[in-house]
Order: sequence, then C-alpha cells, then structure tokens
Amino acid sequence: MSNKGIINKIIDMSVVDGPGNRTSIFLQGCNFNCFYCHNPETIRHCINCMECIPSCPTKSLKNVNGKIVWNDKTCINCDECIRVCKHLSSPKIYNWTVEETVERIKKNIPFIRGITVSGGECTLQHTFLTSLFTEVRKLGLTCFVDTNGGIPLKRLPDFVEVSDAFMLDIKAFDNEEHLFITKSKVDVVLENADYLASINKLFEIRTVTIAGMDNRTTIDNITRMLSKYIKMGHKIRYKIIKYRKYGVREEYSMFSAPTDDEMQELKQIAIRNGFEDVIIV
Repeated sequence: MSNKGIINKIIDMSVVDGPGNRTSIFLQGCNFNCFYCHNPETIRHCINCMECIPSCPTKSLKNVNGKIVWNDKTCINCDECIRVCKHLSSPKIYNWTVEETVERIKKNIPFIRGITVSGGECTLQHTFLTSLFTEVRKLGLTCFVDTNGGIPLKRLPDFVEVSDAFMLDIKAFDNEEHLFITKSKVDVVLENADYLASINKLFEIRTVTIAGMDNRTTIDNITRMLSKYIKMGHKIRYKIIKYRKYGVREEYSMFSAPTDDEMQELKQIAIRNGFEDVIIV
C-alpha cells in the first residue's frame, strides 16, 4: 500500500473541497462506519466475492484469477455493482502509483489551485499521500486533507509537514454520541483538532447536524476548545452541515434534519465563541 494508492474516484474540478477550484481524490477504505455516510461504498475494500459481476450490463467486471478486474473504458457508471454489493465496497477501484496519479492531476493544472484528498479515510494511506504531496507541491499546487481525524496525526510528522491544511470532520463532542454515529471513540479526533489548530493547519471544521442529537453542546464545546487559537489570529472556518438523506443507507433513512431556525442558532453559538467564518450548508 505504500507505493500505490487505492483510489475510489477522482473529481477533476471541485469548488466545494477547499479553497478555489481543486482536484478531489477519494481514497478507498475507512476506519469509521458513520450511519449517515453518503459514500458507504468507500468504507471497505473489495473482498472479490464476485457477486457484483452478473449485475454489470456492459460486462465491465470480470473474474481474473480470483480477483475482480474492472474495465473503466467500457463502464457506463450505472453503479449497479455498488447497489448489489453487501460489503460497503466497490469493484471500481484504481490502484495507481504516485506517478500515475500525478499525471492525472497535471491535466487539470491550468484550472486548479490544488488537490484535496478525501475518502473513505485518506489518512489510512498516509505513506502514499506523503509521496504524492511531495510531488504535487513541486507543481506549485496546494495539498489539502479532508479527514475524520481518527488517525493520530502527531505520529505522522512527515505527512503533516507536506500537507498545507486539513479539513476535519467532528461528528460529535460527546464520546457516547460519537460512538453511536461512527462506532469509534472521539478522543483522537479532538486531540487532532487541538494539534492542527496549534500549528495553524486547521483550515475547516465540519459537523453534520441531525435532529435529536446534542448539536448545541457539540458546537459550543468545539468552538470553546479552539477559541484560544482564534484569539491568536488563526483562521478556522466552521461549516455546519444540515443532515440530508440522499445517498444514506436505507436502514438509516429515518433520521431528519434540524430546522432552519435551529441551524441559525447553532451558527450564533459558534460566533459567540469567537468564530468569524461560519457557514451553514
């Protein structure tokens, strides 16, 4: 995994994944299992069960020596293979070297300010990303990381050094609520938030808000925790995201979003605690 990236998809130009127009690279595999995940097919790696092969209308999936091989030239991206997958995965994966990935990025250089890596959870492939970012920065592009914060970044100094900034998802402040949403504890996430803010590499925090969750406490505690860095002049955006059912697994579609008035109240909590750049989406 160190010399190749396991890539789910690439969006050549995106304006919602960091500053300016960016190439967004989504890596396969995640250490969380959030019930409201909009990309559940990125959570696990393909186990080559072959159950998706008959579903492909263009025969773009084949069993080659016990492994599924995907032909992206004949694929029409109907995603029928993803719909029938029972393992939260996808057979449509690129196993690319740093050089192959850079060649794809180079095609977009006249139109982009940088790249953003996401997932899945991209930091699980930090060795590949450290090499990729080193090469991409030589092209004059910035490298942003969209992460769930579940990997202790203090232990990855080389990766952090070549990363220009991080966009950190904080699902909840309370550990029990975070466990309910993600099946993982929150302590490492909060440690990463403090660490990244302390070195002025925390570009954005993102919290998905759901009716019935303790959204007020989450946003109040997070913004209080980081307010000292705001007072030091560090610029940290807070993006408060209203829950949407689109793309969420059917068994979790019973949840609903807060009202617009509640969203405005959450925004005011962040502003009261010193945050100036607060966005509702």
